[in-house]
Amino acid sequence: MIWTPELASFLEDAPWPATKEELIDFSERSGAPMQVLDNLQELEEEEVLYESMEDIWPESINQDDDIFFDEDDDESYY
Repeated sequence: MIWTPELASFLEDAPWPATKEELIDFSERSGAPMQVLDNLQELEEEEVLYESMEDIWPESINQDDDIFFDEDDDESYY
């Protein structure tokens, strides 16, 4: 399972908290690439609801930049 900021961005608007099946359904309906669906299929079957992308991709917590960084929201960018 390989997540990138680009792939994770397809789950930005997912209905959190969500189960694995709800995330797969959301990804299918929103037209996410097959790699997102493949990554979600590899998740363990759990009853625990995920609260955010960080639960699925813990390495993203250690990144300096927000994985959903929006240049338009950062006035210091200009």
